Amino acid sequence: MQKSWIPFLALVLGLGAYGHICGQDGQSTLLSAMSEEVQRAANALAKADPPGYFISYSAYDRDSAALASTLGATIRSDAMRSRTADVVVRVGNSVLDSTHGMPMSGLMSDNLPLADDPQAIARILWRVTDAAYKRAAMAYLNIKARATVRPEDEDRSPDFSQEPAHTRVEVAAPALAYDAKLWEERVNRYSAAFRRYPELQTSGVLFQVDRLQCAFVSSEGTALTQSSVLARLMVHGATLADDGMELARGDVMQSRTVAELPSEAEVLARIDKVAADLKALRSAPVAEPFVGPALLSGEAAAVFFHEVLGHRLEGNRQRNEQEGQTFAKRVNQQILPEFLSVISDPTLKELNGTALTGAYEFDQEGVPGSRVDLIVNGILKNFLMSRLPIRDFSHSNGHGRSEPGRPVVARQSNFIVRSAKTTADSELRQRLIEEARRQGKPYGLYFENMLGGFTITQRGLPQSFQLAPVMVWRIHVDGSPDELIRGVDIVGTPLAALHNILITGEKLSIFNGMCGAESGEIPVAAVAPAILFSSIEIQKRAQTRTRPPILAPPGVDATSTGNRPGEVSR
Repeated sequence: MQKSWIPFLALVLGLGAYGHICGQDGQSTLLSAMSEEVQRAANALAKADPPGYFISYSAYDRDSAALASTLGATIRSDAMRSRTADVVVRVGNSVLDSTHGMPMSGLMSDNLPLADDPQAIARILWRVTDAAYKRAAMAYLNIKARATVRPEDEDRSPDFSQEPAHTRVEVAAPALAYDAKLWEERVNRYSAAFRRYPELQTSGVLFQVDRLQCAFVSSEGTALTQSSVLARLMVHGATLADDGMELARGDVMQSRTVAELPSEAEVLARIDKVAADLKALRSAPVAEPFVGPALLSGEAAAVFFHEVLGHRLEGNRQRNEQEGQTFAKRVNQQILPEFLSVISDPTLKELNGTALTGAYEFDQEGVPGSRVDLIVNGILKNFLMSRLPIRDFSHSNGHGRSEPGRPVVARQSNFIVRSAKTTADSELRQRLIEEARRQGKPYGLYFENMLGGFTITQRGLPQSFQLAPVMVWRIHVDGSPDELIRGVDIVGTPLAALHNILITGEKLSIFNGMCGAESGEIPVAAVAPAILFSSIEIQKRAQTRTRPPILAPPGVDATSTGNRPGEVSR
């Protein structure tokens, strides 16, 4: 089960940070210590029984800062520096090794000194490598034993692909750049804007800036350093409907630098939109189960494709027999309408002037990120690949990704949907009405955005997805005013849902966010036009019901609004 677009309400730190890895001459004490130790360990473990044939070290040096505010007052101010190491040891050989069906085997993590002390760094790597080898050796022996009593796998591809070594060492990156005092004042001003909306039970603003510099070395000779920055600004609010249904609404602004975050005027406008949406949702009727035509905005469609299609194109899912393998045997077959094509491109840093946070140069296995044409004119051509080969795809295309401390698997980067069958976005509403009328439906549905969602890919469970839209309207065919509804989940199965796409809009919308799966949370981007579907199914969302507040908020005169004492205007 993959959970994506982690909700803003969690208010947790994502990937982070930065630290000094490279010296002014482009060399690094840390990188040198890692390179020396990985070769020393490789030479020794190659002679062990069973032999260790591959070792990699990843060092993550990070600086993070977070500021949270509610109603104009700071409630959290954090700054953190850390340095950690992930050690991977593979035992056996590339055809059958200790990771066979067990990606966590041979991965061990620990803290590294913040200072560039070569002896201390080497000593910790030595200890962690020894533990990782012992864990991998035990896994390898168990795998060989199971192979004697179990039938052979359907996909008999090797366990590790052969890839060329790469060397690229950056000069030292600048220090983490943001004005803490300025941003604390700014975040407090942002959150103070929610004071105008007493009907909200909770509200807040979270600012994060995280910088990560990674050093990677392997026994194959790869030696890399690269850095990344992630800046996020999240606004959120929550309230209760008259019947006690909990309602939440938020907005996430994510970019590669602090300077690229939206202006103050735009942030304040988004806060007003969040509050206005929540006010409208409080009085909206509860959704009823429905199947019929639907229009997804570009933003909602981007999340839809990420969840429903993207996760099922990750290479490791085609090989794992515990997975549904929806598209494993569909290469060179049509899986989307012929007017749709899909790529994943980590080399694309921006699109139409907007930064894409799924961009990177090398993945977590030291392989250069590359553009992958996944679907061409509706025909499946490729998968997202790490160094785990699958049938007919023996090499990585630079999509092996993870957060520190988690095993690398194939993941999405910048997932982009393009269409050759478009209509003006202004005409899509009328096309929705016409399709609903053709089907004899009283209305179609319009989805403006998504809070998040998940998809189930494991075999033995329904191969389904569930998405959580926030602002959803019934668009009536008789000309009645559009009707906002609440408590909606989109549900379905991928093959049926993807078959129902009729046409798209012209404008591409970008959604930058965080995606969570087996290898942790990673920054991604999804891009898509608005999509018109002949059929989408919705169900009532599971909700807890809470009694509305008995007291009015402080500073609010409930009687002046016409309410009984103790009530808040609804």
